[in-house]
Amino acid sequence: MNGRLHLGHAFSLTKAEFAAGFKRLRGYNVLFPFGFHCTGMPIQAAANKLKNEIATYGNPPQFPEDKPPAPTKEVDSLAKEMAALGKKGKAKKAKTGQKAAGTSYQWQALEKMGIPANEIAAFAEPYRWLDYFPPYGVSDLKKFGASIDWRRSFVTTDKNPYYDSFVRWQFLKLKEGDRIAYGKRANVYAVKDAQCCADHDRSSGEGVGPQEYSLIKLKVADSNWPCLKACGDSEVFLVPATLRPETMYGQTNCYVLPSGDYGAFRQANGQIFVMSHRAAVGLSHQGAFTPNPNGPDDFHGYSKEWGKPELVGALFKGSELLGCPLKAPLAKYDIVYTLPLTTISMVKGTGVVTSVPSDAPDDWIALHELKTDEKLRTKYGIEEKHVAFDVVPIINISVEKSGEGKTAKKAWSSDKSAEYWCEELKITSQKDAAKLKIAKGETYLNGFNYGIMLVGPHKGEKVSDAKQKVKDELIASGDALLYFEPESQVMSRSGEECIVAHTEQWYLKYGEEAWRNGVMKHVDESFEAYNAECLARFKYTLGWMREWACSRLFGLGTKIPWDDGWVIESLSDSTIYMAYYTVCHVLQGSGSTNLDGSQEANFPASALTPEVWDYIYQSNAPKPSTTIPDALLEKMRSEFQYWYPMDLRVSGKDLIGNHLTMCLYNHAAIWPNESETRWPRSMYTNGFVLLNGAKMSKSDGNFLMLDEAIDLYSADAVRFACADAGDTLEDANFEQKRADSAVTMLYVEEIFARAAMRDPTVGKKDQLLLRDGELSYFVDRAFKNELGAMIAETLSCYETMRWRDGIQAGAFGLQLLRDAYRDWCAKSGVPMHQGLLVDYARVQAALLAPVCPHFSHHVWFDVLKEKAAISWPAERPVDKALSRSYGFLRSAARQLRLDSAKELKSLKGKKPAGAYVYVATTYPDWRKAVLKTARAVCNGSLVEKKELLGALKKDPAFAKDGPFAKQAKLAMQFGSFQHVLFLRPLRRRRVDGVEVTPSP
Repeated sequence: MNGRLHLGHAFSLTKAEFAAGFKRLRGYNVLFPFGFHCTGMPIQAAANKLKNEIATYGNPPQFPEDKPPAPTKEVDSLAKEMAALGKKGKAKKAKTGQKAAGTSYQWQALEKMGIPANEIAAFAEPYRWLDYFPPYGVSDLKKFGASIDWRRSFVTTDKNPYYDSFVRWQFLKLKEGDRIAYGKRANVYAVKDAQCCADHDRSSGEGVGPQEYSLIKLKVADSNWPCLKACGDSEVFLVPATLRPETMYGQTNCYVLPSGDYGAFRQANGQIFVMSHRAAVGLSHQGAFTPNPNGPDDFHGYSKEWGKPELVGALFKGSELLGCPLKAPLAKYDIVYTLPLTTISMVKGTGVVTSVPSDAPDDWIALHELKTDEKLRTKYGIEEKHVAFDVVPIINISVEKSGEGKTAKKAWSSDKSAEYWCEELKITSQKDAAKLKIAKGETYLNGFNYGIMLVGPHKGEKVSDAKQKVKDELIASGDALLYFEPESQVMSRSGEECIVAHTEQWYLKYGEEAWRNGVMKHVDESFEAYNAECLARFKYTLGWMREWACSRLFGLGTKIPWDDGWVIESLSDSTIYMAYYTVCHVLQGSGSTNLDGSQEANFPASALTPEVWDYIYQSNAPKPSTTIPDALLEKMRSEFQYWYPMDLRVSGKDLIGNHLTMCLYNHAAIWPNESETRWPRSMYTNGFVLLNGAKMSKSDGNFLMLDEAIDLYSADAVRFACADAGDTLEDANFEQKRADSAVTMLYVEEIFARAAMRDPTVGKKDQLLLRDGELSYFVDRAFKNELGAMIAETLSCYETMRWRDGIQAGAFGLQLLRDAYRDWCAKSGVPMHQGLLVDYARVQAALLAPVCPHFSHHVWFDVLKEKAAISWPAERPVDKALSRSYGFLRSAARQLRLDSAKELKSLKGKKPAGAYVYVATTYPDWRKAVLKTARAVCNGSLVEKKELLGALKKDPAFAKDGPFAKQAKLAMQFGSFQHVLFLRPLRRRRVDGVEVTPSP
């Protein structure tokens, strides 16, 4: 919490806010709390930066005239993941179009936040940030209308002694359960500084951690290869890094970058690895572990001297390796060859890429191009035999259809998924980068979640199960070793690119088989992710996530209880914080006015011993001896037991790869064997939010703070635009024109509701011509019936967290329905029915209440004069036949208007004499046959549509030699259309001698 809230914060928050409001309308007791996470380095780094500026430039500072360095580019978390996968109103307009002045001075950044110059220097003390910004967060969200229980709000770090005690207890429980260990582990490391590069030490790459790869050893089969002669008789290997060791059965070749610089580097065991110099430096800071039954595992560095790669001979170009024969472990072919690939990045991996064209789209298209393009082969000196390899099927991927509407994905199955998707997407070249990204996403993620091994000792096993086994087997046989790199580029403040090195560290033992399997079982059986792709991402993360460094030497947070030289890092201290919400109001009392617990409430934080926390949170813990009053102790215990487990957590999709999965892991560790009553039930993740179709950026001026947006458009209009922005994993788009139009829409709807109530203060032009009494007209009954359908459709959307679809029905759809009714009444000279319009206003207020609570409550109480609290409308039976009839009538009327418009053009301005609508009084014989078959099938009872259509297919009247063979397809359509009529309890009447159910 190092600044004011902006639209990005608001967008994610609305998903939980809408869900809380919706569940309250449905009669649930809802706890929606909100806290402020201040742990880690962002605040500490900003404070340190300000302190340095004051020391350098004075107070107030006199900055140099020359332009300061441009702000560092933020890491795109989706790009990180894909890399790992291979994969009309009156409101004023916001001034987002103005270009903001570029700056990287912290003092100026604070000035732009509106902080007076004479107060800025105080922010050199990091805790000042915790005192200043969270209260603004509270006020902004209250202004937003968020239905938060502010009694339970808090800030993290040891500034809050109550939360600090809670986190210390959590880590003691993790240590007690043998979930934490100490030893050499992979950490992001700055070579020049000779130390780990934590977030505060980075000029870019904040939040980036180590990524584990398998380094596959492809042995050079020609000891006299020219560029490798300096290696003598030593074993030489090309060493590609992969995240998918289970696919090594499908290797057909190896790729290098022709223009890339490579070297041969000797390892401690005498073997020589061919790779980029950058990768060799990283590898020299790493090593392997061998088990030691009497203590910590023994560490053996890969290089003879830790941190110093040994280059054999001179560097050479990748082009000198082309055609080099290799022996690839697990491959079907005895010899594969080194081929050119111009898209290889020399700043990612080793610069060497092993090729599995069956399951890697990049590999397939590159090999395909070399096979089919003789000129391309000639350019690089590649012989035909070097590419004469068939694709080897190694994994079957079968994916079921998922999603609906625009997010729908079709079912597919293939033993060669890369080839399938390249052909499906019509990928013809390595230059089709966007399509290849899609193909990789489909093959890599689905391969892990749905793939079945077709070869090897693990044939028939799921890829998710076989992956680790194959990796372990490759390492055990000496055909692979572990290698680490940062997930994406990290630059230190010294200006160098960081690597990953093995250093001493406290770490959480994520990935342990039993622990992981328990979480995976919960995800498979009991967990709701609201989206098949989100669920797949959780499973994918569980598949690769391993030991996590949970401590830092610097930053804000809680010290590790048994080793206070370390601070618990920012993700690890907030994995079960939702449990703290259940008791925070008892501990800190005043909540939003006592965020850090400094105003001691009912008892001091020192009374919260581990035994007290155990009693509060652990089902079978004994009652402790404590100075805490018994009533308060029991209250905390009962509050936790009542509210837990957490039903819903909302966050950004980028956190599936770390924080959200860690949340599942830690719940499983703190509450083992209590998955049904203590582990999270669901997590909703959303994409990033754009502003007017472009990425939000302060430097570009395309940015909007939450309080500014509310001042411009009102809280409800901003909330409505957030709902309309989108719900999928794709980037959502907050459109200011939508917020602007929502201002007018809500105003117009409020006037309409008042007019429906015959409010005498409504202006003459907005008054309505109304009638009372029976629903005498077909359109009255249809309007009432469609209100029930809109309630049901909105309910279905809200229950599945599809807020955009929900307002399409509950706002726009409802208004279109009302407009159609008003239009019919106006053109027919019939007053609208007052009771129906009041019912419409009541339904609208309820359906919009989660999204636009201020509008809804105003209409409900002040306009409609309701006395009871607003609640979700009761379910209404929907007459499907009436809906179909009404829909047919509207469709026919629309078609008549379109047809008449064409005819009017042909009259060239002449006034038409009139128009005639002809209605058949009898069915043609083939339709009578359909009705007879339907009557026979139904026989006075309910039937499924497929049963009716099946009977029509077997009806001899519609057979090839039947009298109505030409109408067979039409018969199916007519039967489907009529089906809803026969679903209802049948009332007999006769049409041309055929008994059918009556039309409405």
